[in-house]
Amino acid sequence: MNVDREHLIPGYYRLQHQNYIDGKWCNSESGRCFGVENPADLREVCHQYPLSTCDDVERAVRGAHEAFGRWRRQPLAERVRILRRAVQIIQARRAEIARLITLENGKLLLESFTEIDAAVLELEYQIGEGERQFGRIGDCYRGGMLGFSRREPVGVVSVIVPWNFPFNVPWRKLAPALLAGNTAILKPASQTPAVGEAVIQILIEAGIPAGVVQFVTGSGGELSKALVAHPLVRAVTFTGSTEVGRHIAGLASKNFTRTQLEMGGKNPMVVLADCDLELAAHDAAVAAFSCAGQWCTATSRLIVEEKVADALMSALLQHTGALRLGPGLQPGATMGPVAGKAQLDSILAHIARAKDQGARFVAGGERACADVLEHGCFIEPSIVYNPPTALDISTAEIFGPVLAVYLVPSYEAALGLANAVPYGLSSSIYTRDLDQALHFAEHSEVGLTHINVHSAYKEPQHSFGGVKQSGFGLPEAGATGIQFFQDEKAVYVRKREFSALT
Repeated sequence: MNVDREHLIPGYYRLQHQNYIDGKWCNSESGRCFGVENPADLREVCHQYPLSTCDDVERAVRGAHEAFGRWRRQPLAERVRILRRAVQIIQARRAEIARLITLENGKLLLESFTEIDAAVLELEYQIGEGERQFGRIGDCYRGGMLGFSRREPVGVVSVIVPWNFPFNVPWRKLAPALLAGNTAILKPASQTPAVGEAVIQILIEAGIPAGVVQFVTGSGGELSKALVAHPLVRAVTFTGSTEVGRHIAGLASKNFTRTQLEMGGKNPMVVLADCDLELAAHDAAVAAFSCAGQWCTATSRLIVEEKVADALMSALLQHTGALRLGPGLQPGATMGPVAGKAQLDSILAHIARAKDQGARFVAGGERACADVLEHGCFIEPSIVYNPPTALDISTAEIFGPVLAVYLVPSYEAALGLANAVPYGLSSSIYTRDLDQALHFAEHSEVGLTHINVHSAYKEPQHSFGGVKQSGFGLPEAGATGIQFFQDEKAVYVRKREFSALT
């Protein structure tokens, strides 16, 4: 697929890119690079980025530490001004950024626009939270004493972001971190480094001082120790797999480094017999197959009351069959490729194992290779019908366009099955019964749940994070988004007594 590079952000037509450390673009000390392939056509290498070393991260951490003192003293109004200017730049370059996201991630252009708009909402909300950084004040229990608290930044923050939402997630993390007065090191996923660089370029143009944000690319496995266990790193915010999150938590524990981990999910949608079945079928297809199923809140388990299973499956298969695979920039495509060869191989391995274990696919279950799809990372939207709950496909996070459908006799059985996984990120229920809907909202073991809304829906004013093996630490977004990046200090003052005046 030929990419019209003239419509990308200025500078992205070049092949070779660099890190951004201490206000300067520079190569890695290793001299090595890695290539980023277009998921829609693996024959095309989009660009190359530094395969950085721990020495590069060391320089970035120390640069961020040196800039911290200056940045924390900046007036809040100046920090807000820079972030508001970033919003303006994003809106002015919305089309260019969307094409860049699609080039690296593979998602549909419309999905890229949606991601950008979500990032703007996150930014605008967190700017408002940043403007309301108030402590508390009041009289103490003891007479003659005044007590108050103030919020202070924690210091250098490592921001480790995923490839599935490479533009939205960095802003959800960086905006509150910077508004709180912290400095940050952004480590993008290796599939989407140019989108991460776009975030840095926007901040530079918006006026961020040198050293406040650093940008280092490379292998997460190689750089994780330097990004997490460095004694000058005071907090780590990470979005990715539970396996990597567990590794980060272990490294962070050595220095008691604060961690915010947004990890995997195996999100259920419960469909009861009394619901709007057409709405449920439509939303199940949207939540399972948008972004090729590669969002942490995607619906991967559809739990249906037996009495309406046939009707729901008929509608679901119709919606699934209407999907049209194609490159993200191709008009008419309604599902793009998965994000790269590693992701393709992982999902196909899950599908093959499910078949070996006897799972029955009623839709998809194969790589799509016809015509323009031949050289891309395309997987058919796939539905597994009523597999045994002991199979890997019923418990493992696949992170692709694979939906497993389960039949249950009752609401109670549906709730039990919904909670019977180690993950707890998101869930949804479709029903007209208010009592059962509210019972589900209370007893679903997740960080966010939905009633007659699919599992991937979210808004920035509410916190975003999971329970069990899906989340650790204060959740992102909402009021907790900025609280994670702050310490609260209590201050006590003995009041002078003016006895002569009383």
